[in-house]
Amino acid sequence: MRLKFTPIAIHTVLLTYTAIALLPIALIIANAFKSRRAIFTDPLALPGPDSFSLRGFAKVLAVSDFELYFINSLTVTLVTLALVLLFAAMAAWALSEYAFRGRLFIGLVFAVGIMVPIRLGTVSILELMVALDLTNTLTALILVYTAQSLPLAIFILTEFIAQIPKDLKDAARCDGVSEIHIFFAIIVPLIRPAIATVAIFVMVPIWNDLWFPLILSPGEDTQTITLGVQQFIGQYVTDWNAVLASLTLAILPILALYLLLSRQLVRGLTAGAVK
Repeated sequence: MRLKFTPIAIHTVLLTYTAIALLPIALIIANAFKSRRAIFTDPLALPGPDSFSLRGFAKVLAVSDFELYFINSLTVTLVTLALVLLFAAMAAWALSEYAFRGRLFIGLVFAVGIMVPIRLGTVSILELMVALDLTNTLTALILVYTAQSLPLAIFILTEFIAQIPKDLKDAARCDGVSEIHIFFAIIVPLIRPAIATVAIFVMVPIWNDLWFPLILSPGEDTQTITLGVQQFIGQYVTDWNAVLASLTLAILPILALYLLLSRQLVRGLTAGAVK
């Protein structure tokens, strides 16, 4: 016997989940504009005339190198995103279009890369970066994040490229179009929804990561936002105004990316990009 859910029940469940997911973000933003006393007195209340305060934002911008942390995070994220999208799309095109010996094995290797957390190799990665003299550099983070993100990106794009009609590609070949031109002029525009999906899945974990910045680039000039915020968290006293203000400012790029790619993201999800 199949259970049938009415549209009202389905929307109720979805709205409940949405509220649970957005509540922590709403609390962070609301409390970032409140005084310290108001945060502890009533953390669920919205900022009012008596509780409104910009002390946290002023301290973040005056005391810390927030602009440097923001630029470091943005540089690492955008460069990694560009490398992942380029290499993943090219690898997905090769795996889905060409038949060659070892294709199945390569696909299995990428599948293992999705299942095995890269943090298990933190010690080996650190030793490698020390040997290459890349510690306390943004290059180390870019290389690690690229390797971390490629398996999932290739898997998603391979499934999406495989759905493109073969006749479309064969028609271009009959007209004498080169493989490179087919890839960049035909394939890439058709997989934009999948690219948007991959961009979201890649950017969010990188932007929010604390582990590898703490291990590979803890220097003053290479700290990211998530690591720079830690200076306001003490063993006995935590400046919650500054912490919440930093987190609020850090949310803005992710929010902007989602608003920019939301339409393509929905198309990618509904078209089978995560099949």
